[in-house]
Amino acid sequence: MTNGITYGINFPFQDSMVGKYLMTTQSTDDEIRSSLIHLLLTRKGSRYFLPDFGTRLYEYIFEPLDGPTFSEIESEIRDSVGQYLPGIKITDIEIKPATADYIDPGATYITENGTREYRVPGLSEKEYTAKVRIDYKITNTALESSDFVILNI
Repeated sequence: MTNGITYGINFPFQDSMVGKYLMTTQSTDDEIRSSLIHLLLTRKGSRYFLPDFGTRLYEYIFEPLDGPTFSEIESEIRDSVGQYLPGIKITDIEIKPATADYIDPGATYITENGTREYRVPGLSEKEYTAKVRIDYKITNTALESSDFVILNI
């Protein structure tokens, strides 16, 4: 904890062997990354009083991995982020089929060599899985910082 300051609840929730089921974010960058993942993995229509919050990414799980599907996924991400996270500027979205070299550990948030990846349980190594990398800049602070998230859907 930096100077005893926390910013919010870290998302996605993780299992803990020591009882820490609601981890908190320790910096504004962590909070923004957590908010982005929360937005992207929330199904549209699932939140009361905010039915447009989220994306329709789960609807693309069994769609063909081709150009039109990839452009629809990109458009969905850009529209949702533009509406609900104005402090983020998406610089690049790369969507490609996931390869067999990904071993699915379940629904976990991985930090390994600077790579953060959220995998949909049981699907991350299937031939119909898409790997989505979203590069973004945080623009609502005095100093711009860049980061990325990777989702396997």
